[in-house]
Amino acid sequence: MIFYKIKGKIVLSKIPRDSYEIISEEEAKNTDGIIYSLTNMNPRKSRRSFCVTNPSELFLEKEDLKLLKNQSSTAEASDIPDWIKNKISNREITCINATFPNWEEVIDGPALPQGKWRINIIGLGDVGGNLAAGLRLAASDYVSEIGLYDIDPNRIKRWKYEAAQVLSPSYEMIPPKLYPLTEDTMFDCDMFVFCISVGVPEVGKEPEDVRIAQFEGNAEVLKQYSKLAREKNFKGLFIVMSDPVDLLSNIAYNFSNMDEDGNMDFKGLAPEQIRAYGLGVMHGRAAYFAEEEGALQYLTEGRCFGPHGEGVVVADSIKNYNEKLSDYLTVRTKNANLDVRTFGFKPYIAPAFSSGVLSFIETIKGNWHYSATSIGGIFMGSRNKLLKSGVELETYDFPDNLYNKLQNTYDYLADWYEKPIFHK
Repeated sequence: MIFYKIKGKIVLSKIPRDSYEIISEEEAKNTDGIIYSLTNMNPRKSRRSFCVTNPSELFLEKEDLKLLKNQSSTAEASDIPDWIKNKISNREITCINATFPNWEEVIDGPALPQGKWRINIIGLGDVGGNLAAGLRLAASDYVSEIGLYDIDPNRIKRWKYEAAQVLSPSYEMIPPKLYPLTEDTMFDCDMFVFCISVGVPEVGKEPEDVRIAQFEGNAEVLKQYSKLAREKNFKGLFIVMSDPVDLLSNIAYNFSNMDEDGNMDFKGLAPEQIRAYGLGVMHGRAAYFAEEEGALQYLTEGRCFGPHGEGVVVADSIKNYNEKLSDYLTVRTKNANLDVRTFGFKPYIAPAFSSGVLSFIETIKGNWHYSATSIGGIFMGSRNKLLKSGVELETYDFPDNLYNKLQNTYDYLADWYEKPIFHK
C-alpha cells in the first residue's frame, strides 16, 4: 500500500500513481476526516466513488450484486493497519475509481450541501405537483427552496399558487420558498428531480405493465435533460421519478456521458449522482399487504429490492425469510398500481409521498431509505444511505433462494440495458 497526498488529502493506492507526492504512513494516519483509496474498474460497470464499509472494498476490483452481501473477514484484511480499519468503521474512507477522467473532483470534497437543500422539480403532473406540496408541508427543516418547471406555464403558476398556501399555523416553521424556473435555471439546485411523464395510459386502457409502456416516450425526453446536465456541469443529485425509474436512470447516465459524436467519454454525470426513487412506495405497499396478512414482522425485518415494477422482490423478513409469504407480498406489491386503476383512478398519491417526499427527507438526513443506485452499472433498488464519504449499501446474510431471486432481477435489468434505446 502506497500513501499519497493529492490536493492536500490523504490517498491510498496499491498501484503506483506517477506525479503524486508520496508520504509516510505515519503522516497519513495522523490525518482527521475523510481519506481516499484508489482503484481501477471499468467505468461502464462501476461507480466513480462510494463509501468503503468493509476492508474488501478498499481497493475493489469489480462491482456486482455481491455488494449487497455481508462480507466476512478475509485473509487480506489482516494486512490492513488498525487505523485504516477504524476509518472504515467510522465511514471515513471514500474509494475512487481512477479510470474516470474527472476522478480528482471527488477529492475536492463532497458535493452535498452543508445546510438546507435546494430542490428543483421538473414536470408538474400528478406526482410532481404533489411532491412540491408535500415538501412544502414536511421538509421545512431540510429544504430551503423548491423550484418548479413545466412546459405548461399555467401548471407552474398553479402549483406555485397552491403549494405556497400549504402552511402550518406554527410561527416557528419556515416552509421552503417556491419559485418558477426557466430552462436556464433548472440546474441551479442541489437536487434535480425529473418527474416528466409522456403517454401515461388512461384508466381502463392500461397494458399489463403501465410503467414499461411509458418507457420510450420518457426516455426520449430524459435524454435531452441528461445532455443538458452535462452542458451545465451539474454537480448535484440527478433524481429520476418518472417510470420506469430504474431503466431511465441508465438512460440518464449513458446520455450525459456521451460526447458530440455519441462516444462514451465519462465526463458527464457520475453514476453516484443519479438516483431512482420508486422503491419507497413499493415498501409502503408491501407493508400494507403484510399488515393485512398479519405479517407484522415486515414492518421491522422486511425489505424490498429491485425495480419499481416488474422484477421487484419483497422479503417478509431478512432474518427469517418465508418464501411463500414473500412471493405473495411480491405479487400484490407489483400489481398494486393496477388495483388503484380498477377503482377508476391513477395511482400517484403514495408514490409522491413514499418514494418522493419522505424518501428525499431521509436522503438529506443521511438515513436509511429506499432508492435505486448504481451497482455494477445496474441501477438496482435497495436500502442505502448517502453519506459525506459516499453511498453506503445495506448488506445482508441472504438465504440462497432469496439471493437467487435478486440475481434474476439484476440479470433482467442488465438485459434491458443492451437494447439500442440505451445507446443511441
